[in-house]
Amino acid sequence: MSGPSDYQPSNPALQWLERRLPILGLMHSSFVVYPTPRNLNYWWTFGAILSFMLGMQILTGVILAMHYTPHADLAFKSVELLVRDVNYGWLLRNMHACGASMFFFAVYIHMLRGLYYGSYKEPREVLWILGVIIYLLMMATGFMGYVLPWGQMSFWGATVITNLFSAIPYVGESIVTLLWGGYSVGNPTLNRFFSLHYLLPFLIAGVVVLHVWALHVAGQNNPDGVEPKTEKDTVPFTPHATIKDGFGVACFLLLYAWFIFYMPNYLGDADNYIPANPGVTPPHIVPEWYYLPFYAILRSIPNKLAGVIGMFSAIIILCFLPWLDAARTRSSKYRPLAKQFFWIFVAVCILLGYLGAQPPEGIYVIAGRILTVCYFAYFLIVLPLLSRIETPRPVPNSISEAILAKSGKAVASIAVALVAAGALFLGSLGDARASEGSDKPPGNKWSFSGPFGKYDRGALQRGLKVYKEVCASCHGLSYIAFRNLAEDGGPGYSVAQAAAFASEYKVKDGPNDSGDMFERPGRPADYFPSPFPNEQAARAANGGAAPPDLSLITKARSYGRGFPMFIVDFFTQYQEQGPDYVSAVLQGFDDHVPEGVTIPEGSYYNKYFPGHAIKMPKPLSDGQVTYDDGSPATVAQYAKDVTTFLMWTAEPHMEARKRLGFQVFIFLIIFAGLMYFTKKKVWADSH
Repeated sequence: MSGPSDYQPSNPALQWLERRLPILGLMHSSFVVYPTPRNLNYWWTFGAILSFMLGMQILTGVILAMHYTPHADLAFKSVELLVRDVNYGWLLRNMHACGASMFFFAVYIHMLRGLYYGSYKEPREVLWILGVIIYLLMMATGFMGYVLPWGQMSFWGATVITNLFSAIPYVGESIVTLLWGGYSVGNPTLNRFFSLHYLLPFLIAGVVVLHVWALHVAGQNNPDGVEPKTEKDTVPFTPHATIKDGFGVACFLLLYAWFIFYMPNYLGDADNYIPANPGVTPPHIVPEWYYLPFYAILRSIPNKLAGVIGMFSAIIILCFLPWLDAARTRSSKYRPLAKQFFWIFVAVCILLGYLGAQPPEGIYVIAGRILTVCYFAYFLIVLPLLSRIETPRPVPNSISEAILAKSGKAVASIAVALVAAGALFLGSLGDARASEGSDKPPGNKWSFSGPFGKYDRGALQRGLKVYKEVCASCHGLSYIAFRNLAEDGGPGYSVAQAAAFASEYKVKDGPNDSGDMFERPGRPADYFPSPFPNEQAARAANGGAAPPDLSLITKARSYGRGFPMFIVDFFTQYQEQGPDYVSAVLQGFDDHVPEGVTIPEGSYYNKYFPGHAIKMPKPLSDGQVTYDDGSPATVAQYAKDVTTFLMWTAEPHMEARKRLGFQVFIFLIIFAGLMYFTKKKVWADSH
């Protein structure tokens, strides 16, 4: 249904090309004069948003792949070094990781819009099915991408999900072995997933081309569900739709930038900042938020094979939607009962997402089974029944006669539902993490919190001193080089001071000309040496518990703040749960064990440590470290200073991130404003 194109290039070279390959004429007919329904609302801009996000994911993914090492021993470190040492590597990683969530957020809105307005009905069945195929490919791509950082949640998520295929009779074990490349998740698995994760986005792009082709053949649906009849019902795609889509993309970029620059870890899991360890299972394994409803369906069915069938059926059933809903009226605007059941269905999906993040026990299992039945009943019972018994309201004869103002209530309802959905999803993740711990650590005021937060240079230098004199005997900083101490956004030392500090350490090097290893003074390019030669030595020296590396400890630890704080945190940009936890644990030791609490021999009681039993003895005491600047030599001050320093070791580019974020936000606000007023002018004569 591309528009009639009269495109004739004036340039002789373009004329020569157009006679042999009329690609410019195709672009002109498809994206310039293509007739667009006059009454499309802003929910139709998510098609353009998804196209933009796909391009961003492919672009950032290709660049990240240049620096990534798909090896089980090196993957985690390669990601961290990419973030720390590659120019704007932190920006690329944040764009790609947050972009995955934004991609799914936009696609869910796109799908719900299609469901509400009946965009799957004749003659758009193939268009809808191609959309479902794109969604399935997105889910596979997202899952494989989540495995690549090779953190704890990545590794165990891969183990749990790939194990599901073993439920398939006869061939299940063979499929799992093929996916793993062995008898457990390991290096061959990582290589397979990296290859597929790199390939699938290009396959998605190909199916998107088919999706757009099918859209141009059948024509776009619209909020009133009536086909264009005259030229009064449509407007040219350019400039009308392009300007409107441009404004929608600009607004979406504001949300995207909020996560990239201010909340990069808000949608992630702290366990993924812990290197994968096959010997330690996380207390609560949950997938990314966009898989939670289907994960809840999987867990609600007691039989493993039936659960796998139910999970995949929940997606595949969407392909049969054009035939399950036989109602002649497309849009739910004119179907009162269909509209009510649609919102019930949205609520069911939200609640399934919430249950997917909860432990599979007690009332959560029962509620999951009830909601799973409700989910399938909507497609298999409600929609077929409504198509026979519902009496819809009269539909306008044409788009030009439709009263667009009446769609405002529906738009507002969708917006409220989406906000509620996001709140419940994110809140459920926070609640799940909270259930793993014990007493919640008290909140602190950190200099680095908020949109304009910066590291306290004095605290960083004092914290480095506490680390060197107290922590360094057991804990390493394997991702921090001595040169980092002199970089912008760090403790504020000069290059000469960093070199002098490095020379105080002995670094193992070699082999020399005789083939022997030797020790030499540290250099600025060296990384902080580990106090132990290997993990076994660390365990032997610490009662069987290996002290963790502290480079990422403030991002690898977290706790749930519960409702409604997770919503407040989104707007206040509070992401300091990790520093709160570390500071609290350092101050949470107590010689008096409360009644009812049993501490194993060789452990110590800590109020804030999960389970309260910790192998590490009390590390800090008043007067232990002498500060040169006269700051109080107290446990509270030590804990705050060393936590500030460890926050910097976990995110050395934080100040640059927030500074660039402020500039990007100013640009996007101005750009969105210009796009809005341009849109108003372009559409002034069309309404």
